[in-house]
Amino acid sequence: MLDTKLATSLAHKLFRADQVRENEGAAAEQTGCDMYTLMQRAGNAVFRQCQNLLPNTDIYLVIVGQGNNAGDGYIAALKAKQAGKHVLVCAVEPDRVLSGDAGKAQAQWLASGGSISQFEPELLDKAGLVVDAMLGTGITSYIRNEFADIIDALNAHSVPVVSIDVPSGLDANTGQSLGRCVQADVTVTFVGIKPGLTTGAGKQSCGKLVFDDLGIGKAFASLARSSATLLDIEQFGGLGPRDVHSHKGTYGRLLCVGGNKGTAGAIRLSSEAALRSGAGMVRVFTHEASIVQVSAGRPELMVSAEDIEASLEWATCVVIGPGLGQDEWAESAFMTVMKHCQAHSKPLVIDADALNILSRQATAYTITDCILTPHAGEAARLLGVSIDDVETERFNYARQCAQRYHATCVLKGAGTIIDNERSTWVCKHGNPGMATAGSGDVLSGILGALLAQGLSRDIAAKYGVILHAKAGDQIAELYGQRGMIASDLYDAVRALINQ
Repeated sequence: MLDTKLATSLAHKLFRADQVRENEGAAAEQTGCDMYTLMQRAGNAVFRQCQNLLPNTDIYLVIVGQGNNAGDGYIAALKAKQAGKHVLVCAVEPDRVLSGDAGKAQAQWLASGGSISQFEPELLDKAGLVVDAMLGTGITSYIRNEFADIIDALNAHSVPVVSIDVPSGLDANTGQSLGRCVQADVTVTFVGIKPGLTTGAGKQSCGKLVFDDLGIGKAFASLARSSATLLDIEQFGGLGPRDVHSHKGTYGRLLCVGGNKGTAGAIRLSSEAALRSGAGMVRVFTHEASIVQVSAGRPELMVSAEDIEASLEWATCVVIGPGLGQDEWAESAFMTVMKHCQAHSKPLVIDADALNILSRQATAYTITDCILTPHAGEAARLLGVSIDDVETERFNYARQCAQRYHATCVLKGAGTIIDNERSTWVCKHGNPGMATAGSGDVLSGILGALLAQGLSRDIAAKYGVILHAKAGDQIAELYGQRGMIASDLYDAVRALINQ
């Protein structure tokens, strides 16, 4: 049994931007402070992160908008000025007097002797660091041209950027770019982590994500219900020691189906990953032309191209899809597997080409214990939408996929999302080096092995995704991201699963 240590810490919870706006005032009041005090704390937090990023940088460029995000920026500018930095503050409308708490912060900056000027691209050449305080979480429509021009200039320059709460131009809930979006080096987000910062293009845009609850976290968590949970490896205690009086059958019999003619590598990667993840026995049903390639050098795999029904009877759970193809052989194998698992309620992982076949035959099957592992293109086919639709609304379409197929959906990509129709989780780990052929096949094998060892589909999905992503991070730390190949993950996964 997997020992899970799912933290209730605010640092592992995701909240929509509207939830933060609607509850932060009451949370501040509960803790005995007002909203301007929160703004001061936010500005302080931003300056601390600027110091952490580049402690020896003397010239700060703070670019402000017109709302509370600008107020945070003015406070950060003031703290930098008080620390002896040379601070330039620019605004789209330099002469505009702000109102409310942002107006107080602006007035405090001006009272300190600071000035506000029009943004000019040449200022980027002078600055050692930029604070992006233009657009906060309230923006949900396409941004105005004057902001777009600044964002374009900022993204074209090499100067490091620290964004306040969200990178300007990013939808905080979805991670969608609203026409233009700042590509930050660090994003300091407040009170609650917004979901759009953790997945897809939003994860790319925010750079290093830093969270600060501004001292009201406990009160806020009592008022708002999180929309999703951020997962990391520390929340899982591992599978624990094996019983002395156990045997190979104790840890499951996994059947991996795939490896059409010319695509043997995919099912080999998946099945070997299953062995390395602790499955007791692994059998592969593959195309007759692929038998030698699948079995070569790995005698622990049982490989066959005949009598799939007998292999299914033997198995306690199934992975189907890696290298399956979409021809007559593939469709026949898919139909046989689906009918068997439906009739016998066996856990099933559907990946790769099996997802493409499923998208054409979904109404023929009722799946009861299944994990789907689509990337954005496969999810688009499963749901009959475009890839752009999926990428701009990843949380929405992960939920739709889970609901349509009554399965646990693992929507792969930067910030992989796991959704089981009721709850949503996002993987914190992973890196671009894992964008390599066969990486998804290894994940399907890990998931199958965890199911074979008796984990529920939700725990298997969460833990499997975390193992896979963290293994990729460890390999990248050792050797770098470029040149990582899928089979590099085996040893790291094995070490992690035994911790």
